[in-house]
Amino acid sequence: MIFNILPLSYHYCPKPFPSFFLYIHLPLPFPHHHLKTPTMVSSSPAAVPIFYLTVFLVISSCITGTFSQATPATSPPTKIGNGYTLVSLQESSDGGLVGRLQVNRRNYIYGADIPFLQLYIKHETDDRLRVHISDAQQQRWEVPYDILPRDKPPTPSTQTIGRSRQNPITVSEFSGGELIFSCISNPFSFAVRRKSNGETLFNSTSDQSAPYNSLVFKDQYLEISTSLPKDASLYGLGENTQPHGIKLNPNEPYTLWTTDQSAINLNMDLYGSHPVYMDLRNVGGEAYAHGVLLLNSNGMDVLYRGNSLTYKVIGGIFDFYFFSGPSPLAVVDQYTQLIGRPAPMPYWSLGFHQCRWGYHNLSVVEDVVENYHRANIPLDVIWNDDDHMDAHKDFTLNPNAYPQPKLLDFLQRIHARGMKYIVIIDPGIGVNTSYGTYQRGLAKDVFIKYDGKPYLAQVWPGAVNFPDFLNPATVSWWGDEVRRFHELVPVDGLWIDMNEASNFCSGLCTLPQGKQCPTGTGPGWVCCLDCKNITKTKWDDPPYKINASGTHVPIGYKTIATSAVHYNGVREYDAHSMYGFTHAIATHKALQALQGKRPFILSRSTFVGSGRYTAHWTGDNQGTWNDLKYSIHTMLNFGLFGIPMVGSDICGFYPQPTEELCNRWIELGAFYPFSRDHANYYSPRQELYQWETVAESARNALGMRYKLLPYLYTLTYEAHTTGAPIARPVFFSFPNIQELYGLSTQFLLGENLMVSPVLDQGQTNVSAVFPPGTWYNLFDLSQAIISKETQTVTLDAPLHVINVHLYQNTILPLQRGGLISKEAKTTPFTLIVTFPAGATEARAKGKLYLDDDELPDMSLGNGQSTYVEFYASASKENVKVWSDVTDSNYALDKGFVIEKVTVVGLAGIGGQFAIDVDGNSGILDVSKFKMVETEHKFLNEMKKVGEEENKSVMVEIGGLALPVGRQFTMSWTLGIS
Repeated sequence: MIFNILPLSYHYCPKPFPSFFLYIHLPLPFPHHHLKTPTMVSSSPAAVPIFYLTVFLVISSCITGTFSQATPATSPPTKIGNGYTLVSLQESSDGGLVGRLQVNRRNYIYGADIPFLQLYIKHETDDRLRVHISDAQQQRWEVPYDILPRDKPPTPSTQTIGRSRQNPITVSEFSGGELIFSCISNPFSFAVRRKSNGETLFNSTSDQSAPYNSLVFKDQYLEISTSLPKDASLYGLGENTQPHGIKLNPNEPYTLWTTDQSAINLNMDLYGSHPVYMDLRNVGGEAYAHGVLLLNSNGMDVLYRGNSLTYKVIGGIFDFYFFSGPSPLAVVDQYTQLIGRPAPMPYWSLGFHQCRWGYHNLSVVEDVVENYHRANIPLDVIWNDDDHMDAHKDFTLNPNAYPQPKLLDFLQRIHARGMKYIVIIDPGIGVNTSYGTYQRGLAKDVFIKYDGKPYLAQVWPGAVNFPDFLNPATVSWWGDEVRRFHELVPVDGLWIDMNEASNFCSGLCTLPQGKQCPTGTGPGWVCCLDCKNITKTKWDDPPYKINASGTHVPIGYKTIATSAVHYNGVREYDAHSMYGFTHAIATHKALQALQGKRPFILSRSTFVGSGRYTAHWTGDNQGTWNDLKYSIHTMLNFGLFGIPMVGSDICGFYPQPTEELCNRWIELGAFYPFSRDHANYYSPRQELYQWETVAESARNALGMRYKLLPYLYTLTYEAHTTGAPIARPVFFSFPNIQELYGLSTQFLLGENLMVSPVLDQGQTNVSAVFPPGTWYNLFDLSQAIISKETQTVTLDAPLHVINVHLYQNTILPLQRGGLISKEAKTTPFTLIVTFPAGATEARAKGKLYLDDDELPDMSLGNGQSTYVEFYASASKENVKVWSDVTDSNYALDKGFVIEKVTVVGLAGIGGQFAIDVDGNSGILDVSKFKMVETEHKFLNEMKKVGEEENKSVMVEIGGLALPVGRQFTMSWTLGIS
């Protein structure tokens, strides 16, 4: 390997420039359940082996300005640190590059700079590049490799530390697959470019006019930035409630630090931490998307200015992964290939769920189930919040309100129907000498420590200790407690909440002497322990204050003290945002060990990789029209994060929604991937049957959802195997159309099913954007929209109507539906085939995945699953529909059949009809088939359909009994009847 060398002079920082922010905070007037702290509202702003490696001198990039620079600032920005110089670079044994960085000149803002860093670059696949920057002299905290499995970089070596800066490398280039890494030696910066079009995707170069610094790497303050083109559209960086839609909005705060804070708070750090974004750019009319992950669990602020993005992180390392895309779907595929594919979901979990905090006794729950049945509203799962517990203690039953014999009888009855039962489990374990779970935990030493003793906090049971899920002994103990509870109550899934972790107190606390805690009266979230602030440690009071809770509160506020200690000496400071993630891993392992069945877990707090184990709901929302809108933004973000099974509390968690709002919310919520009504203890009842108008809307919307269950289940299979979001932005299927990049009021289920809900009070129509093509109303396939170019169409939307449209070139499998997924799953199928209106040359395709959903995995080849690909074609003379079946036994054993095929968009019907099954045309009696033609009605003015040659019809072929597990071919000649 040969390097050309050119020394450069050192660069120093310009004078500092102060910045000012205004913050206003007000306590919310509403009581909270899962939010236990005073809520604040802010107004603030494929790997290939590398056998030959060449490092090229690319001085021209310095001269010609290949690396794009940030827009010059009008005033000198504050500068922290003086950057680093790359002093050595060599090939690593695994085909990557390893370099050494040396600080140019220390400064002491936010602490001293770490003098020597190790740089590691690796093209891990053709579409994934890793850039890892760490302390060269000592190990620093990283996301543990056993928790999130991935390749380890080389161990830092001391051989080159302190080597003279003679002959530093100026610029080098390292190419592999679609991404090219290049760097400048002094001050060190790097860029990532796309090979196919040369576009710079990430560029950390800073000059004196930039509003950010060169690389900064201190013990508790890390900073790095990238310049961005102004027309880049960014998505991700959550969890937060984004009021402006799915696109990131410049100059709004993006803080990542898991916090028990109501989702009604805008632009604040909420329950999860996902330091990943997708960047979508349109280059000459063609879309190119890429993804950037900073794998770091420490608290951070991310400053997005529109033309630049800056990370300010209070610990750990820089561990960047770049994903080349170039489609949005490819970015999520590449991302989940690294962090773990989404968990397989049981079929029943796609049904409708009902929950409430405040089902005071079992008879109330029984009434709820029966009332849903009487109202003919589908219901698959009934939930208990902590009402079932004895004094709020995990793994217990209230002997009076939920006596075990009566609960077991109830579960036997609903299980016989096919319904499921889920309860909540919080991580805080009550400190109670008569509580077996606590005593066993003490004996096995499973709790997080402070000064050698279990750290004391307060949540619902009163004083609690928190399990340390980084400790293998804790994972075993937790699994045993889940087993014991399951023997007491055979629950079908677990809801893990309060796992940010939430604490009603702050600081270092002790049990009060001479008084009861909690008192048993008043709000349960008022701290009653004796507590003192902890500010003497660098972990509790770091030099840089992230914008926690939008008000720069101490990072230990209302959570575990950040100087508390986990297994092997890990500080809460570093592992905090991973707590819910490790909680989900332990719970998943526990449930899967019970009977080997597929687990269902719902977690509030999430981190990178959580989707491999859990579903998510978006936390405590309000019953407002704004929150209805926000639910779409958050749902779509979690699809990007690799957690596709997501939804918001339908009708709002608190306070009670209006009747009109609840109508519109169930119409939308029926199409969330995870569909659950959930309400607050202090709110009036809001089950869907409480209002007859809402019940009617629920029957309509959920009725369609239950017909769509096979499609939704196939989407969960796609998510599990490719990471593809179930609900996704419209631009995922139309990435070249820039006007869709910010569309946040509509979304797709899969590739081609578009949901356009009413989101505003008093509206009986909705303005919906339609990309080019033909869109068919799913509730009435005879109605269609033809869009020659992207256009907005006003659709009728009376109170009980939601508009859902199916795009052309699709084959959609439906079933008859029902009141419970167990029954709906056994009903005959209908295939809907959509061609462009008046099609004479067209193709369509679809797919269907079926399995025994108690199996722990979703896979083929086990004899318990079937996968079918459907195809269709239309030409001037002939229409043909056929299937290709993989692993047919499961579908044949279950007797699944197709009773009807509906083809829309044809120029007409008539002529000779033929059908064969497995190549045999004599199996089915064609004389029993019924063929009905209906002419389409077009609801927009883009195309006048009057002339005979432009006629477009829907053809329904009924009376079929096609086995899903057999390959079939159906065809007929066209002709106007």
